[in-house]
Amino acid sequence: MTTATALPHLDFERCYRAVSSKDSRFDGQFYTAVRTTGIYCRPSCPAITPKPVNVTFLPTAAAAQHAGYRACRRCLPDAAPGSPLWRTRSDLAARAMRLISDGVVERGGVDALASSVGYSSRQLTRVLTAELGAGPLALARAHRAHTARLLIQTTRMPMSDIAFAAGFASIRQFNDTVRTVFVVTPTQMRTESQRRPNVSTAPGTVSLRLPYREPLDATWLSWFLSAHVVDGIECWRDATYFRSLRLPHGHGTVGLGIKSGYVDANLSLTDMRDLAPAVARLRHLLDLDADPRAIDDALSTDPAFEKAVATTPGIRVPGNVDAEELLLRTMIGQQISLAAAATHTARLVAALGEPIADPNGAVTHLFPTAESIAAHGADILTGPARRIEAIVDIADRLATGKLTLHCGLDTTEAQRELLACKGIGPWTADYVTMRLLGDPDILLDTDLVVRQGAAALDIDLAASDAWKPWRSYASMHLWQTALSRRNSK
Repeated sequence: MTTATALPHLDFERCYRAVSSKDSRFDGQFYTAVRTTGIYCRPSCPAITPKPVNVTFLPTAAAAQHAGYRACRRCLPDAAPGSPLWRTRSDLAARAMRLISDGVVERGGVDALASSVGYSSRQLTRVLTAELGAGPLALARAHRAHTARLLIQTTRMPMSDIAFAAGFASIRQFNDTVRTVFVVTPTQMRTESQRRPNVSTAPGTVSLRLPYREPLDATWLSWFLSAHVVDGIECWRDATYFRSLRLPHGHGTVGLGIKSGYVDANLSLTDMRDLAPAVARLRHLLDLDADPRAIDDALSTDPAFEKAVATTPGIRVPGNVDAEELLLRTMIGQQISLAAAATHTARLVAALGEPIADPNGAVTHLFPTAESIAAHGADILTGPARRIEAIVDIADRLATGKLTLHCGLDTTEAQRELLACKGIGPWTADYVTMRLLGDPDILLDTDLVVRQGAAALDIDLAASDAWKPWRSYASMHLWQTALSRRNSK
């Protein structure tokens, strides 16, 4: 047997050292497949380290499943934090993985995925197989298996409902996949989960723990979420962030609480087919798939950032749960305070947002659709006429498909599309792209607060090459530094 990795971009020695040391930082970044047992694991699996001759390293759980390996029932490799590569890379494979996580294949098939990234289905399959060890169908199958496990273990839904909610075409396909991937039947998996205290009982609710790589600066994320709350669609209460979600098949609400090593997520969904995209969007919102130690180590090499990183290790770049909402809210908030932006946006939500019921009583509406803002926004929005005109124009572009935003774009493409629109300047394009795509290397050097943070640390923003590819995180540090100085006065 050979000890070579299955794909050339995985370094065997580096991977094996991570497995030998049970290093949880690498969970989700690659998977350990053991030929003698037929099992694949996380790098941090507590089981005895396999001999090098018996090991193959694979980049995705789908690649391991496609090669005939079954998931370890001890370390649950399919539940590991997502790979940071899908946010730090902008190549075809990374963009496709972001869309697969959002459920594009389940909703529209491989053709829809290929169309979103601008390739033919054949080209896409060839590239993903070469890069990730599995084609789009196998990657989507692994995604469905993970969703099925979550629903089996955290709800009391009938198995037939779970099968279709997870995206399987038939009950037989669902049963076969669960048995193949987890080596237990769906019924056995549910029986085992009954020993756990966090199983939901209310219809349409799911309680999950979203893992992340430590450290995570909860103070920064808590400030960001609470400071940007818009009444009606969001609420901050008892250290928990509540918000409504517009999802592919319906809507939902969620309460998020940051804990040590995980985020508590209590979801209420009108259609359980939306579980997987909801989880993917929440992870993106909180930047839970980041590799904070790699980021902190890189930024700390600059003496000017050393103290800032030590003060707030594990700072995150908040993402978003809805691309259209992100852009429209950003435009509403241009050149006004956070409080004023929240007031203007809340007025729009109350007038045009769709009323919903929330079991937590924290939110009352969905953010208005682009169609409704295009049709009625001019009657609700107040402020400079040019700004209102620009917001309504963007809403019309989004509603008619002239402007399309999704997580499968690359940075250059997204910024080009945004800058071509009236009323969108460089700051808005940078800020929206950073949060939409999770791009780690966007320096908000035109932002006033970032400039204030740089001045406080005596940092020259023109000399930022040393911070690549983590300049988005550098921007957050500078933002946080300026706000801390302001609040301490």
